[in-house]
Amino acid sequence: MRYSEEAFDKAENELSRRRQEAELEYEDRAAEICSRSPEAAALKRRLETTGIQFFTIVKSGEKVEEKINELKSENLRLQNELGDILEKLTGDRHYLDIRYTCAACGDTGYREGKRCSCFTELLKRYAAEELTVECGIELHDFSEFRTDLYPTESDRGINPREKMEIMLGNCRSYAENFTTDSQSMLFVGKTGLGKTFMSSCIAKTVIGKGFSVIFGSVSEYLRRVENEHFGRSDDNTLSILSSCDLLILDDLGSEFRSPFYESALYDIINTRINARKPMIISTNLSGSELDRCYNERIVSRLMGCFAPIMFFGTDIRQKLRMF
Repeated sequence: MRYSEEAFDKAENELSRRRQEAELEYEDRAAEICSRSPEAAALKRRLETTGIQFFTIVKSGEKVEEKINELKSENLRLQNELGDILEKLTGDRHYLDIRYTCAACGDTGYREGKRCSCFTELLKRYAAEELTVECGIELHDFSEFRTDLYPTESDRGINPREKMEIMLGNCRSYAENFTTDSQSMLFVGKTGLGKTFMSSCIAKTVIGKGFSVIFGSVSEYLRRVENEHFGRSDDNTLSILSSCDLLILDDLGSEFRSPFYESALYDIINTRINARKPMIISTNLSGSELDRCYNERIVSRLMGCFAPIMFFGTDIRQKLRMF
């Protein structure tokens, strides 16, 4: 997958920040132990000379293997002695290990000459952020969602405000407990009932938990995929849409209808379903309208693999203009 130079810069800067933070935190712990135990300080200094001793042995060229084995044995003995002291002082034999965020690569981003998974995850996150920012949808907090703007009665005997309060609680719980195994959801309701706003609240919370989230309109992303498919752009929108932790597609049904768009939409939805990656899709269309607008394969996946979340009430945008 191709990533932008900006995404690489951000990922490398984050890895550098993690390394520095881990090493500074280690230095604080080392200073604490050395001040508490002169014996531990002496053992630590002796262990730190191991590297110099190793190169001295190699450079000498005399009985190299024998001397290296002796050095290894001495090093192990010193580590055990230091571990015993640390366990008495802190209860943790490994108290002076550097605690990198990624133990596999030591926050360098590379392992055995290949890009570490932690580096790839950062690249995915920043690539997702770029797509979301470019779509220009503002993110919001759950505290901003105004259930008081919804009516308490409707002509169908439903209390929209009560329903929306329950929906708000469920969506907040979904975001706060989000994992990459979370359920996909289909937001259904007429224009102006808060589907996009609620999606933005979920996106902001999930991003805050460190997951990669893409949030934008269906029409915008399909247009990008089309441009890339026909060589008008060299980005990799389809790959990023497929790989992010949470994909939120807003306003399904507003896009231009074409065989290519329908095929691309199916590929996005089906790829993520097969990979068990969660999605949130919002639409103003009813079930019967979805049947008329989309082929059976798309509708079957929307109806069978997404939990339907209904939005009730009347257009609250008009009410918000009064404030």
